[in-house]
Amino acid sequence: MAVIETGKPIIKNLNKTQKMVLASLIFATALVLAVVESMLPPPPIPVPGVKFGLSNIAVMYALFFLGWKQAYAIALLKGIFVFATRGAIAGALSLAGGVLSITVMLLLMVMFRSKISYTGISIFGAVFHNVGQFTVIALLYAGMNIWAFLPILLVSGVIAGIVTSTLLRFVMPAFQRLV
Repeated sequence: MAVIETGKPIIKNLNKTQKMVLASLIFATALVLAVVESMLPPPPIPVPGVKFGLSNIAVMYALFFLGWKQAYAIALLKGIFVFATRGAIAGALSLAGGVLSITVMLLLMVMFRSKISYTGISIFGAVFHNVGQFTVIALLYAGMNIWAFLPILLVSGVIAGIVTSTLLRFVMPAFQRLV
């Protein structure tokens, strides 16, 4: 089981320019993963918008290995990209989910340090990504009865967290070659 050693970035020997370039490459990877995921058939879940969140693999990598500033920057850029390509509501959903997800993962990394695995952090991140998005939807569509979807979103978050942490383990060598 892979364990998080600290809440601090693991890649430390990079100057500001190198860190910015690496964060940019990771952001580009997040966009490519989002495009690839949009080409896949949707999961057989009766809730609109449920997906694995493959682009979050890149955000998790940034959080684990570059630090919280780069992870938040990538989440913010993803939100702006989604806003520009899919509209204001989709952008708000992306931003709310991404920021809450990173915040929860960061808190877990700091609080539990070496006692929590990448999978545990990924599951909580995915679940809280869905919670962030659900909160925005609940605020925007206050008159609609959408609470029945919350349990499905929580379970799908657990599944997505397992999938993304597993895939992160497979793509980590490729990310490491960027450094």
